[in-house]
Amino acid sequence: MSNSGIPPAIPFSVATLGIATFASMDALMKGLAIEMGTYNAMLWRTLVALIIATALFFWKRQHWPKSHIIQLHIWRGVVTSLMAYLFFWGLVYVPLAEAIGLSFIAPLIALYLAVVLLNEKMSNKAVLASLLGLAGAGVIIGGKLGGDYSADIGKGMAAILVSAVLYAYNLILQRQQALVARPIEIAFFQNSTVVAVYLLFAPFWAVIPSSAMIPALVGAAILGIISLLLLSWAYARAEATILIPVEYTAFIWAALLGWLIFAETITAVTLLGTGLIVIGCLVAARQQPEHIDHVETTAL
Repeated sequence: MSNSGIPPAIPFSVATLGIATFASMDALMKGLAIEMGTYNAMLWRTLVALIIATALFFWKRQHWPKSHIIQLHIWRGVVTSLMAYLFFWGLVYVPLAEAIGLSFIAPLIALYLAVVLLNEKMSNKAVLASLLGLAGAGVIIGGKLGGDYSADIGKGMAAILVSAVLYAYNLILQRQQALVARPIEIAFFQNSTVVAVYLLFAPFWAVIPSSAMIPALVGAAILGIISLLLLSWAYARAEATILIPVEYTAFIWAALLGWLIFAETITAVTLLGTGLIVIGCLVAARQQPEHIDHVETTAL
């Protein structure tokens, strides 16, 4: 039984559904980024999410946070805006499953950032986990660059790797936020900040979406919110060590959706590289499970 008295199988199942919902959002965003361009897909999706987050914030009558907490919200929003843009830009050129596989290195990078930013100690298990993750990423990159792919594949993978580094830093910020703010407050300020950052470039890049794009934009925003709620509910009712393996079902959903929607294939090299990264994350989780969290709490 979990600490909440609920059998672990229930939050485990709910978290699995949350991961599937998040992967579906990624698939929608990949299509939108291809059709509209990454900037416009992110701008309009985040605007829709902000409308929903604002309604929730005032409906729940959240208290206005203190200035130092608002500064933390804004900084994380700035980091998230760049992180998300790079990920979805890279996703245009990299198959969905490979992109998700590469993003799994973020929890391993977070171990090193925790040493620098949180003064935590690096264990031998953490070092081994990092080496496994690095090897896995190298296998995936080598397999892609050695195959018959678009000339932009290297740029796409580089963007996703940089995004993963930013996501790792985002995990540190997320833990700091969790100590001083509730999820709805975080969602409201984060989406507000991301929209503000993207609007700076609106005079140069923004294009009004066609009516045909609106359902997908709304759908992506709603899927993001549903995933956030499901994962928040699950992580509040089960220990991280129970739910960590659920995170890696994202690769399964990404492979399935990539195949169904974009006719993407999965190679043995990709499976091998992803397996090494997952093993590395699980080794790290046995030592410091709190360093592995899910990206969906970063933005609606």
